[in-house]
Amino acid sequence: MSGSIRSLPAVDGSAHVDSYYASNANDHQPWPELTDNIQCDVCIVGAGFTGLSSALFLTEAGYDVVVLESARVGWGASGRNGGQVVNSYSRDIDVIEDRYGRQTADMLGSMMFEGANIIRQRIDQYAIDCDYRPGCIFAALSRKQFNQLRQQQTLWNRYGHTELTLLDESGIRREIATERYVGGLLDKNGGHIHPLNLALGEAEAIRRHGGRIFERSAVTHIDYGDPARVHTATGSVKAKYVILAGNAYLSHALAPRLSRLSMPCGSQIVTTEPLSEDMALSLLPNNYCVEDCNYLLDYFRITADNRLLYGGGVTYGGKKPPSIDAIILPKLYRTFPQLKGVQIDYRWSGNFLLTLSRMPQFGRLENNIYYMQGDSGHGVTLTHLAGKLITEMLRGDAERFDAFAKLPHMPFFGGRNLQVPFTMLGAAYYSLRDRLGV
Repeated sequence: MSGSIRSLPAVDGSAHVDSYYASNANDHQPWPELTDNIQCDVCIVGAGFTGLSSALFLTEAGYDVVVLESARVGWGASGRNGGQVVNSYSRDIDVIEDRYGRQTADMLGSMMFEGANIIRQRIDQYAIDCDYRPGCIFAALSRKQFNQLRQQQTLWNRYGHTELTLLDESGIRREIATERYVGGLLDKNGGHIHPLNLALGEAEAIRRHGGRIFERSAVTHIDYGDPARVHTATGSVKAKYVILAGNAYLSHALAPRLSRLSMPCGSQIVTTEPLSEDMALSLLPNNYCVEDCNYLLDYFRITADNRLLYGGGVTYGGKKPPSIDAIILPKLYRTFPQLKGVQIDYRWSGNFLLTLSRMPQFGRLENNIYYMQGDSGHGVTLTHLAGKLITEMLRGDAERFDAFAKLPHMPFFGGRNLQVPFTMLGAAYYSLRDRLGV
């Protein structure tokens, strides 16, 4: 089939957002802008974790790969997120079974711990310096949430994940210096990282395998066909296959069929000044990362240089809020009142891509044009799994990729114009339930 899809103008300004991660990113060689007409086996649009994981698996398998990035490697959510390596999906396996059946649940359940294992394997194989620390706590603010964590432990055990410890009220207070939580679940197979440095390290591994990355090379349009041709303002790439991996930063005009199925949402993060070692250890003695069990959750951890990194809050539609401090600091001080008066050195926001089902969306726009998007807050691990699945699929084994591709991709109510207000109403309802503990 012939045709063309077009994008909005290129990103104006390609520097990384002024974040804690950008301030201490590892030294790396820049990647050039595309200024020629070239060809390859696979052209990937987007150099975040989805694109980088796909490119690394594909180059390892011998494919000639080109990655086009409108800004810089890890510029979007992959270089701005909370750095939490969290297992499973934004909807847990019991919800998946209720919605899609036991066969689908068993297939997806067999993969829900794979992304974290891929990350650790990448770190070890390519000696990526990204401050990996093991351990993640899901923290319950009510007895209802604690009972749900007990059920989660049973579910995950069913799928072979036994590195879980249920924490009662005294147990979680030994792990987190706050009185907010009534219990928790410790997953020693989770952890936390410096996400931008992981992205940069994976890009270097792609370079080592002969893959080509072009920064400041926004895609202007894609000509369908076999092969397809991907155009930028100053060059083009002819490819047998194209993978759209832009997630929340993929323009509506480039892929309108995808944008109606998902919505960019902003998350905000602050990072304190470096704390004393004693203070940092008092907050999180075993250096586990934490996320609570609310619908609109908070998450936090200690960085390698003893700062508290604290995130949360959602802005629907992906717009930056007028004040990040107004959203995050009340949450931070409610959790750790002992930090009132500590200086905040960094504050930033970034967008993740939300789907109505909260499940990722994999699929094909054409026979040779694929997409993977909508991890709905679980992108660090899911994106790494996605790269492995698309490689399996292109090599002829589509079973695991298609397990995701067969999930219903539901448009938001009211279409693009009304998706934000409808979603805000739903979020307000679930937030009220969280506050009431029902």
